[in-house]
Parts: sequence; C-alpha cells; structure tokens
Amino acid sequence: MNRPNLRALACSVAVALVATTGVQAQSAPQPAMASTATLPDFTGIVQKNAPAVVHVEAKYNGKRSRRSNPMTGQQGIPDDQEDMLRRFFGMPMMPSPEEQARTSLGSGFILSSDGYILTNNHVVDDADEVTVRLQDRRTLAAKVVGTDPQYDIALLKVDAGGNLPAVSIGDSRTLKPGQWVLAIGSPFGFDYTVTQGIVSAVGRNLGSGDQPYTSFIQTDVPINRGNSGGPLFDLQGRVVGINSQIYSNTGGYLGVAFSIPIDVAMSAVQQIKDKGFVTRGQLGVSVQPLSDEAVKGLKLPNSNGALVAEVTPGSAAEKAGIEPSDVIVGYNGQAINQGADLPPLVGLTKPGTRVPIEIVRNGSKQTLQVTIGEAPRDKDGTGMTGDKPAAKTGSTALGLSVRDLDADTRKQMGLKPGEGVEISDITGRVAASAGLQQGDVILMVGQQKVGNVAAFRTATQGVKAGSTVLLLVRRGDQSQFIGLTVPSDK
Repeated sequence: MNRPNLRALACSVAVALVATTGVQAQSAPQPAMASTATLPDFTGIVQKNAPAVVHVEAKYNGKRSRRSNPMTGQQGIPDDQEDMLRRFFGMPMMPSPEEQARTSLGSGFILSSDGYILTNNHVVDDADEVTVRLQDRRTLAAKVVGTDPQYDIALLKVDAGGNLPAVSIGDSRTLKPGQWVLAIGSPFGFDYTVTQGIVSAVGRNLGSGDQPYTSFIQTDVPINRGNSGGPLFDLQGRVVGINSQIYSNTGGYLGVAFSIPIDVAMSAVQQIKDKGFVTRGQLGVSVQPLSDEAVKGLKLPNSNGALVAEVTPGSAAEKAGIEPSDVIVGYNGQAINQGADLPPLVGLTKPGTRVPIEIVRNGSKQTLQVTIGEAPRDKDGTGMTGDKPAAKTGSTALGLSVRDLDADTRKQMGLKPGEGVEISDITGRVAASAGLQQGDVILMVGQQKVGNVAAFRTATQGVKAGSTVLLLVRRGDQSQFIGLTVPSDK
C-alpha cells in the first residue's frame, strides 16, 4: 500500500553534499498574478539570523540501518535520487556508504551567546558524537544537555568562548494561517539554505505515536531531509517554530511540512536546564472522537468534544468526578473540538495546577475543577502524559487503544459479525514503530480471536515490559501478522 507518510526530516542514513559557504535562497513558486512589489523582502531576516543557524552532524559507532514502515514499505531517500546526487556533486565530497550508515545530518539554532543550541531529538538520538558547524566554518564538539522525545527536541551546548550570535524568540501562539514564514537550514547538507512560504494551518495534531502532545504548525515552506531542527521565522525575524516533519510518500518535499511551536519547545528547554528532564501534566482519561452514533446516542448537538472512554483509578480525573461517557468540551478556557485537542493542553499544564474542565453529561453542561497530576517518567526522563492511562500494562503497553466495530464497517471490510476491533488511536512508540495506524483492524491477539473491546483487553491483560505479542491486522482488504515487543524496563 503506497500512501504518504509523516517523516522526520533528518536521514537516519545521511546524504552529505558539498557544504556551501553562502546563503542560498530558493523560493516557493508564486502565483502568476502576484505583484512583486507587494511581496516581503526576506534579505534582512536572513542577514541577521543566518549566523545563528548551525549545521548539526551526529555520528554513531554502530551501523544505523534504514528504517522502513512494514505496512507501507517506505524507506529513506530513494536509491536513484541518491545516485544522482552522488554523480552530480562528486564522489570525493561524499561519505562512503558505510559512513552514511553511521551519520545523521540536521540543523539547529543558537539560543544564547553562551552556546546553548536547540535541534530535534531525532537528529541526535543515541548519537556517540555530535558536532555543529557555524557559519564562520568553525566545527565544535557539542554536548547533549538533555532531550525530550515526546516533543522531539534536544538541547545542545558548545564551548565557543561566548559572544555567539543568537536568534530572537517569538510567540507561536499568535500565528495565523496565511502569514509568511521563512526557514533556514541544511537540506541534504547544503548549509544556510533559505526557503519561504505561508502558514497553512495551526494546532495540527498528527496523531503520531511519538508526538501525540504537540499541536504542530503546518506550512508550505519547502523543507527536506537535513532541515530537521532548523528555525522557522516570522516576518519580524523571530523564531516561531522548529522544522520537524514532512508529509511524503517519497522521502522528499510534497508541499506539506510541520514545525514544533517554539512556545512548546522553550517550555521544555527551561525544564531541561532547571532539572534535566521535562514534566507534564496528566489528567488520567482515555478519550476518543465522537462518532455519529455517539452523537445520536448521547443526544449531543454536534460532534465537538472528546468522549471519555476510560478513567484511570486514582487519577486527577477520577478525583474531580469525571466519568466514562462524559464529553470534554473545554479545558482551562480553551475549546476542545476533537479528542486530539486535549493531550497537548494537558501535557503543557504544570502538575498541581487547578484548572476548570467543562463537560457535557446527560445533555447538560457543567464545569469541574481538576487539580492536574504529574505524568510518570520512565528511566530516560520521558513519559506518557495527558489523556492516557498511567499504567504501562495490557493494551497501554502496546501503545494503542481500540474501539468496537459497527456492523456497516464490518460489512464493508468483508468481516463476519463479532470479528475484529478497530485501532482508535496510536498512543505510544511500540505500535508506531511497528507501522500500525489508526483505522487498522485487529482480528487476533496471538491465537485468540477478538471481536470487541472487552475481548481485546482480556487477551492483552498479561502484556508487560519485555513481552512480545503477535497481532493479526487487517488494513483494507489485506491481513498481516505483526509482532510488537514491549521494551524491557531493565
């Protein structure tokens, strides 16, 4: 099945090209009717901020293999494209295939003159050696101060004697669709490449297993592999985002790119500086979107809100009186239009904060006061947050949640009555790394058939750290066994 996929921009198998010394600008095509007199001039932004953008290179002692999605077969940069790049840009400047397998390239930007640098976690994840190259061609060893895989950020530190150029931080909360934005980075190793476009959407939740708590900025700025970790600027020359992902079925830019809001990133940066890790708020509910049937059954006026499917015992939600079948329509003064809106807001809430949550119960609105708890952290300082149960056992350990299939869906898929449950959400890296997607149907857990949520929970209740579970998964008209292994806590 050949479908577009969200892809992190840094190649796990890096393609290093000739490093340019100047600033290169490549603009997205403009409408034929647009007057050049009305277009913004980006040269001042580039001249001021390019010196604060860095090229990041991470090296690994062990060979890194290309990652692929077992359900789609998508991999890194296509072989024919890589061959073309090697041919036109010269073999002497290219690393050998063995070196490529041990190198990851990305971008970053200097936060302060004393050498703090921000980039993506996936650029430097598990690297044995990290270096950054400045615009003046100096190459400096970088220390990884701390990372947060949930937000996909990494804080680096270099010793350059102070007085480094630094960016200005903006406010991503003020961004609106249609605003001009600018990116500077190192796509394919070409340092200080400049691209521009507009904000396509804000508050975009991708449902990603690794980043369910980030509401991304969507843009049409041309960015490619190697842009990861680079800054996204507004017209005032302030950083409003970190370029992180593209939506592609080829590994290259197709017109849709996603950036992490700088407000989210800087909150994490400050926590990493203060205590070495990031804490998040936890409500303690499992939520799902409102289907047409649920809207009718609950007699709701519309499908806005997050339907509470489960409440974690002892959680902040239970203590405040939230119950299954409640519909959360507001959180701390912000509207909840869909289930995906809730986790980012909860995750950014400081544990111990008392917030009002507006719910609909039995057709009536009411407001509950909830003291937000703290999400548990695993051994590397990360942790699941927001609207997911805290205990990592059973189906939670697999990183997914399921819902019952209705009769019409079963008929469309050619399934028998009482056969299969649908994945409603990918909640963690175990399911995400196996290639599972929302909408997939699980027919069997091991050798046990599952036909409803209760049966699925019974079949997975013994799953814990170190367990391996074999699932029979149906996507479209094809079925495939997929094995999921829960990482050991040891």
